Amino acid sequence: MLDAEDGETLLEVNNIEVIYNHVILVLKGVSLSVPKGGITALLGGNGAGKTTTLKAISNLLASERGEVTKGSILYRGEPVAARNPAALVSRGVIQVMEGRHCFEHLTVEENLLTGAYTRKDGGAAIRRDLEMVYDYFPRLRERRKSQAGYTSGGEQQMTAMGRALMSRPETILLDEPSMGLAPQLVEQIFQIVKAVNEGEGVTFLLAEQNTNVALRYAHYGYILENGRIVMDGPAAALRENPDVKEFYLGMSDEGRKSFRNVRSYRRRKRWLA
Repeated sequence: MLDAEDGETLLEVNNIEVIYNHVILVLKGVSLSVPKGGITALLGGNGAGKTTTLKAISNLLASERGEVTKGSILYRGEPVAARNPAALVSRGVIQVMEGRHCFEHLTVEENLLTGAYTRKDGGAAIRRDLEMVYDYFPRLRERRKSQAGYTSGGEQQMTAMGRALMSRPETILLDEPSMGLAPQLVEQIFQIVKAVNEGEGVTFLLAEQNTNVALRYAHYGYILENGRIVMDGPAAALRENPDVKEFYLGMSDEGRKSFRNVRSYRRRKRWLA
């Protein structure tokens, strides 16, 4: 199992601050690194700053009146700020946005093929990769002629992920893949993430509220709260950390806590003391 200390580092985020509308400070000194070939999880509740972090990496903040005002983001040692989003895509950095964002009027297969739009390696290679996507997502093969807007939430999430794979990415930034999905589907999505990571060597940085499932599939994790990284470490160590168990997994030495009790205990977090 890979962790953040092994192998080549693809992505480095160094002490960044992000401000929206020239006033609202959202990220406050966030630093993280993503090793090549790993699954790195960015964890935290709604509003913690996970999506903002991913959009800072993919250079999509400007469309929302946001900007990185301090720090640096490097991909393979080169500053991200010097590249527009399309150039990052050509470098192999693909973001799967929160909420899936399929082209609803196109079929599932047409959606997948849009992911290959920038490729120049010919139709035969694209057809091979389409079959590869269908191998990872058998449900999409069954639904390939269906209009995407009439498919289920899980099928749309698979379509968005499959579309990203069609671009032959080196790194996928995956934002809230479990949002709105039934637990069985969440497990299936993460199993596919693991299979793609191991089978295709694709590096993942995934933002996720479901700490429990994310830490079972990730190699390394960062916990984000109120725009700051408050804890990080190998996923196996975070799963066993008493604070993570209590405040994110709903567990303590006395057993499972109710969500109401977990919320009331948040004031006692040692890292906020």
